[in-house]
Amino acid sequence: MKKLEEMSLEELWQLFPIVLKEYNPDYALWYEEERKNIEKRIGKENIFRIRHIGSTSVPGLLSKPTVDILLELVPEAEQEKMISSLKEEWILMSESESPKKFVFNKGYTPGGFAEKVFHLHVRRAGDWDELYFCDYLREYPAAAEEYGALKKSLLKKFEHDRDGYTAAKGDFVRKYTERARSLYGDRYLPRDAMTADICPKQNSIF
Repeated sequence: MKKLEEMSLEELWQLFPIVLKEYNPDYALWYEEERKNIEKRIGKENIFRIRHIGSTSVPGLLSKPTVDILLELVPEAEQEKMISSLKEEWILMSESESPKKFVFNKGYTPGGFAEKVFHLHVRRAGDWDELYFCDYLREYPAAAEEYGALKKSLLKKFEHDRDGYTAAKGDFVRKYTERARSLYGDRYLPRDAMTADICPKQNSIF
């Protein structure tokens, strides 16, 4: 059996297809358990904010059964040290620049998904779109229901194409993120002038 790192993108998409499930209240418990683990691993003093994001954080929303966690580091945190520590428990999926972002996973195995699956998004403190979009869906159930219907309609076409699935949801996500920002102002903008790398427009993980 191939190791995950030996598989092509197409092989990974076949092994880990898009799966949509009804909301599970246990998602909140999964998040809390991992939040405590992360705080213990890297130290609360290095964390600016940690939040449960993505569709599993919205009660009632149809979603992939993956708990997404946004971990924002304080400016003075030793990023290399934090990433090295996380690698002891998490698999690094991707790394990108401008601003620097890391995505880790847990629960992906050579035999498919484990019972609990997580994505951990590590960044410096910022004014991230995901926070606004998530708040809007929680406050406006009609928008969440519309989003769930959209995802369901895309499943057959993009079951084995994660990039295509994300892109097909882009217009919806941008539309409601803009509404959320207009409604909520800059509620997540770091107030400390020392918090750099603020980039408000990023690709959603919903």
